[in-house]
Amino acid sequence: MNMNAKEFFNGIKGKKVTFIGIGTSNLPLIKLFADKGARVTACDKKDFDSLGENGIKAKEYGAELILGENYLSDIDSDIVFRSPGTPFYKEELVALRNKGVVLTSEMEVFFDLCPCKTIAVTGSDGKTTTTTIISEFLKASGKNVHLGGNIGKPLLPEIEQISADDYAVVELSSFQLISMRKSPDVAVVTNLAPNHLDIHKDMQEYIDSKKNLVLHQNAFSKAVLNLDNDIANSFSDSVRGQLAKFSVKESVYNGVYLDGTTICYSDYGKVTRIMDYRDIKIPGMHNVENYLAAISAVWGMVDVDTIVAVAKTFGGVEHRAEFVREYNGVKYYNDSIASSPTRTALGTLSLYDEKIIIIAGGYDKHIPYDPLGPVINEKVKVLILLGDTAPKIEAAVKAADNYDEQKIEIINVNNMEEAVNEAVKHAEKGDIVSLSPASASFGLYRNFEERGNHFKSIVNSLK
Repeated sequence: MNMNAKEFFNGIKGKKVTFIGIGTSNLPLIKLFADKGARVTACDKKDFDSLGENGIKAKEYGAELILGENYLSDIDSDIVFRSPGTPFYKEELVALRNKGVVLTSEMEVFFDLCPCKTIAVTGSDGKTTTTTIISEFLKASGKNVHLGGNIGKPLLPEIEQISADDYAVVELSSFQLISMRKSPDVAVVTNLAPNHLDIHKDMQEYIDSKKNLVLHQNAFSKAVLNLDNDIANSFSDSVRGQLAKFSVKESVYNGVYLDGTTICYSDYGKVTRIMDYRDIKIPGMHNVENYLAAISAVWGMVDVDTIVAVAKTFGGVEHRAEFVREYNGVKYYNDSIASSPTRTALGTLSLYDEKIIIIAGGYDKHIPYDPLGPVINEKVKVLILLGDTAPKIEAAVKAADNYDEQKIEIINVNNMEEAVNEAVKHAEKGDIVSLSPASASFGLYRNFEERGNHFKSIVNSLK
């Protein structure tokens, strides 16, 4: 029994606990706290009908619901759990803190109570794949692994079953990290580029949020930073414990790098040659970088043979350059995870030698699209656009020095069905069509998973 967890849950009996957001990730927490004797309230901007099954379940679990536009105005609580999507500095939340209300989050409490070794990953791109690779390494080594955080599953409901010999591997977003004041035993920063500027007040707040991953580590911890990314690498001066770097461009003194096509680990100058990066099953140089980060994180916990075995067999994560089907000689891929310009440029558009057809556009996170324009002109022959960012992406393409209207066709559509139909109409045998939005899904879809699943369902229904 985790005594810290037992003491915590004894302490919340009879307390008024509020959860902001009645989404899939909060439902297990609502049930947990209600079962532990807390007086639970759940708040959401949606009305009851719009919540659907989630609202019904929250009531069944014993929560009182506060719904509608003023859902944050009437909170009367001892403890408030902020969902990652609710800005930390929102006026109503600041007012609650000023009244002495405890404002926290699932991950903050989990880190406080977790008895085992914690490995956490953040970054603008590659978080989920890197986190998953780390968990695959550890599981293949016989370790008991708890995988969660921003990757989809809350871990706090498992806290009482976690033992000191287990491993918690978590993905953390900037929204989760902005209020974190406890860092993991092993921290990994994959890369940093402009993202979520629709929520963060500026780029510096976004960077500072990410920096919390390493800022509160102790001397016995380890930080893994991307030497090739200036912002991630700038965190080096804040690292108090062991510092490992990874790079696809140059050798490192401690960490993982490429020597030609060979992945090598340098343990303070003692080099181990691990494998040829071309043996990694999932495609793309960005996934090579994800492997370098993951290997740096688990070095000393996982042997080389296990690392090689996982790399050769792990097929990747859904919605990440995921092969959907071949139809009339055309291959269709789902890269719905590409919710930023850099993710599209370094992901989908780096994978294929020939020019491809892409479907892009979505919700506007106020990220600059200028750098994406030249890459699209170089790698794309038909660009199908939808959503709020469509005009921005088109403008970036046409403003690029390498724009040639004879070499790229730009098509604007209203929805995914139209997008796929246009792709089918313009594709020839041997072509590749990829959903790679370079934008968030909100407005058109609840999340990138729903967007990717819709795309796959349309493609799979083609006859």
